[in-house]
Amino acid sequence: MQLDLAAVDLVVRAALREDMPWGDVTTDALVPPDAPGTGRLMAKARGVLAGMPVAERVFHAVDAGVAFRVLKPDGSRVKPGDCLGTVSGPTASLLKAERVALNFLQRMSGTATLTALYVEAVRGTRARILDTRKTTPGLRFLERYAVRVSGGHNHRFCLSDGVLVKDNHLESLKRRGVGLREALERAREAVPHMTRIEVEAQSLAQVREALDAGADVIMLDNMPVPQMAKAVRMVNGKVLLEASGGINLKTVRAVAETGVDLISAGALTHSAPALDISLDLEH
Repeated sequence: MQLDLAAVDLVVRAALREDMPWGDVTTDALVPPDAPGTGRLMAKARGVLAGMPVAERVFHAVDAGVAFRVLKPDGSRVKPGDCLGTVSGPTASLLKAERVALNFLQRMSGTATLTALYVEAVRGTRARILDTRKTTPGLRFLERYAVRVSGGHNHRFCLSDGVLVKDNHLESLKRRGVGLREALERAREAVPHMTRIEVEAQSLAQVREALDAGADVIMLDNMPVPQMAKAVRMVNGKVLLEASGGINLKTVRAVAETGVDLISAGALTHSAPALDISLDLEH
C-alpha cells in the first residue's frame, strides 16, 4: 500500500497553489513569522484513517522545518477524541498548511471509512469489494490507496490497464457487423498476453455469449440478484464474475451471497462523506 511520494508532492503543490496563490494575507498580516506553535490532529467522528503521509507532505511543502509526528497510522480505526498526530513549528506555517492537509486527510479517510463498511458487509463470502474509475480527476491514486487501506481492492487503474468491453463498445461493433467472439479475438491480438479481457453483460444470454467467446471476466451489470445467482450457476467457476451497477450498503450482502467473485461500487470514491478531523492549535 505504498504511495508514490513524487506524485503526492505534485498534487500537494497544486492544492497549495490553489489555496494560497499569493500568500495567506490574513496570517501574513496578523501572525509573526517566528511565533512558535503546536497543534494536534483530532478525530471528531468514528472511522478509518487514511492520508497521514499526504498531510505530512503538505506541512513540509509549506515549511520543511515543521515537525510532524504520527500517532495513528493509516488503516487505524479511530473515534471522536483520538489524537491522530501532532505538528509543531512556526504558527504561521501551521495555519497556512491546515486546510489543504485536512482536505486530503478528511476525504481519504471518508473513502477508507465507507470502504470498510462494504468490506464488513460481505465478510464471510467470497466476494471482494472493488472501486471504479469514478474518481476525482487527478486524485485517483490517493482515493484508490484509501480503498486499499481499509481492505478493499482496486479495479483497473486506467483505460490502459485492461480490456473492458462495455455496452457502448458492443453497440458500436454491432453496427459494423462485428460479433463478440470476433471482437475478443481482435482484442487478444492487440494487447499483451498477460492482459485480461472483461465483458459487460446485462442478461443471461449475454453471459452465455461472453463465456462462449472466451472472456476472462464477465461483469454482471445492473442485474437483479436472482438473475446474478443464475449467472453464477451457469458459469460454474469457469471465469470470474463481477457484479456492478447501483450496489449500495443495503444490497451488497445479498449480491455477495449469490457467489460472485467481485463487487464494484463507484460510491466508494464518488460519494464517500468526508471524515470529520480538525487541527487544534495549543494555546
